[in-house]
Amino acid sequence: MSGCHGPKMRMDPTLHKEKKPDWIRVSLPNKPEFWSTKSLIKDLKLVTVCEEAQCPNRWECWGQGTATFMIAGEKCTRACGFCAVKTAKPDALEDDEPKRVAEATKRMKLKHVVITAVARDDLKDGGAEHFQKTIEAVREANPGIVIEVLVPDFNDRDWALEMVMEARPHIFNHNIETVERLTPLVRSRAQYQRSLTVLKKAKEMMGGKIATKSGLMLGLGERKEEILQAMDDLLAHGVTVLTMGQYLRPSPKHLPVVEYITPEAFEELKVIAEEKGFRHVASGPLVRSSYHAADFRPELDLEE
Repeated sequence: MSGCHGPKMRMDPTLHKEKKPDWIRVSLPNKPEFWSTKSLIKDLKLVTVCEEAQCPNRWECWGQGTATFMIAGEKCTRACGFCAVKTAKPDALEDDEPKRVAEATKRMKLKHVVITAVARDDLKDGGAEHFQKTIEAVREANPGIVIEVLVPDFNDRDWALEMVMEARPHIFNHNIETVERLTPLVRSRAQYQRSLTVLKKAKEMMGGKIATKSGLMLGLGERKEEILQAMDDLLAHGVTVLTMGQYLRPSPKHLPVVEYITPEAFEELKVIAEEKGFRHVASGPLVRSSYHAADFRPELDLEE
């Protein structure tokens, strides 16, 4: 993991056509659960990050009857260089969406749900109240369900973040996505230190009694020492769960893949992260922020 590649590579269309290594393999759907989940989501007129972000694991997750729900529409106000979600003026929030998400989790008999959203910088609260209502609706429909939220930074507005935390999610996830040096190139309008601050504040607002989680995409030109520094920064801000996966280019308009990280390198980074003190680490080429989210036991963070 080396090299420092500048913005001039961003629009190189040839790299998108490069043959991916053998370890980047995606199995096509062959389980009835996949099609029933797809039908359910369509029936309730819901949006999933599984489809919008072109997640390589959607076949597997939907085949297991799990999904990550993306609320507040499918149009994002930010244009991050890595993300497949459409950038456009968002539509108005749908008042009944929280109940539709809750109904989906009930029908799917989920024990763990992940709720995420596009960045809604057009809204004063960044969509925080909509998160709050969705969490509350899901909890009412499914008492005992583990609720994980994957949120934007709300432009570091404490009062907006407090609205989400007042709904008491079990796991708070906000991805730093990349190392500090590459953040201006990779993440539109986002700031590395701001993301760390949001993670720390979320934990403090819950008196430390919540699992906080973040993720890194690798293969964008980061150096190993920068990854290790990002790990240290996350730990210093109270993060206990870490995901690391390979960046895959959604289209020629997005940032190119600088390097394909080997499974062995991902495993090495997992061992390092665990030795540094993370409670749970998911690391591999096809790992994404919500991949096997239910494998983590958030109650571990409540035992201290």
